[in-house]
Amino acid sequence: MRGGGPSVLGIVLAGGEGKRLMPLTADRAKPAVTFGGTYRLVDFVLSNLVNAGVLRICVLTQYKSHSLDRHITTTWRMSNLLGNYVTPVPAQQRLGPRWYLGSADAILQSLNLVYDEQPEYVAVFGADHVYRMDPRQMLDQHIESGAGVTVAGIRVPRTESSSFGVITPGSDGQTVERFLEKPSAPPGLADDPECVFASMGNYIFTTKALIEALKRDAEDESSVHDMGGSILPQLTDRGEASLYDFSANHVPGETTRDQGYWRDVGTLDAYYEAHMDLIAERPAFNLYNRSWPIYTHSYQLSPARFNAGGIASESIISAGCLVRGQVTRSVLSPGVLVDPGAVVQGSVLHDNVHIGRGAVVRGAVLDKNVEVPPGATIGVNPERDAELYTVSKGGVIALGKGQLVT
Repeated sequence: MRGGGPSVLGIVLAGGEGKRLMPLTADRAKPAVTFGGTYRLVDFVLSNLVNAGVLRICVLTQYKSHSLDRHITTTWRMSNLLGNYVTPVPAQQRLGPRWYLGSADAILQSLNLVYDEQPEYVAVFGADHVYRMDPRQMLDQHIESGAGVTVAGIRVPRTESSSFGVITPGSDGQTVERFLEKPSAPPGLADDPECVFASMGNYIFTTKALIEALKRDAEDESSVHDMGGSILPQLTDRGEASLYDFSANHVPGETTRDQGYWRDVGTLDAYYEAHMDLIAERPAFNLYNRSWPIYTHSYQLSPARFNAGGIASESIISAGCLVRGQVTRSVLSPGVLVDPGAVVQGSVLHDNVHIGRGAVVRGAVLDKNVEVPPGATIGVNPERDAELYTVSKGGVIALGKGQLVT
């Protein structure tokens, strides 16, 4: 943290395999998956930290990290003059010939980063959520509370609790009384029995508390060595954990509609639905907030073009696209080509996808370099789609990078 404030080191956990996002994660780490046309998922957490003045950030990687490493090193260049950086840190096997056993073990094996910086606080954030947040406000509460760790929580329906770490707050609304990892039937909140506080995977630690907790966990042979499954329950039992209510967080330029927006896009259905949130007339998540920008790589491409009667409505069309067919309720990444007579409806097309003349694509996510031949259809014949492609529970059709379409 610059400007005379407390020193904070950012650690972003970006080693997730993302199996539920297959085939989009077949060739890349989950945080490297494209989102919103031009962004990568990791851009959201990095933008939040940098906008808040956390300017020294280590991104811990492991699984198929090449495209993630390349994106970070080419995009996230901070001021060397001021000693700021965003750097990918691969698994280094510093504690022996083994890979990370869990997210807590990943930080334990990377404690040299903490020792080198000697920060007062460490912000440990996840890398694959879509949201805006000012971590400074969470840090202020953490410092005031004197807790060893503060975990950011968001209210979700109790029926969804099995997908999250669930926080039970004390009577003061801040002290964490219980932390349950993906429980099936946790108790509801006192003021809203049908909701629970779900962990957002964002934590701020006092450095001493983090180091001591990691070392205790490393000595526990029964531990799964995970931040949510191990470290948070341990500190909760010691009375050192505090809750930060995400609904209290405000960023400049927010609207009443997108304030408090947070999406875990860990499944194809959630990933698709988050894209649909972007294209409404009053979007649930506003990509155009210049007061709290989301940063990413800027492609050196010509503006999008519309020729031969091509039209697009309720859509995001990136630079370098050529639209000569019909596009509705869709998100097109750079370099997408839509030929005359082609129809694209309710779909997400990644870089350099080519939709041939007269082809129809509905309710699909197509990874980069997919070519849909002239006259081919996706999303028209459900039985045929299920035989050829990945189809989610919600019916979203997904094709991997360069996958052939017949």
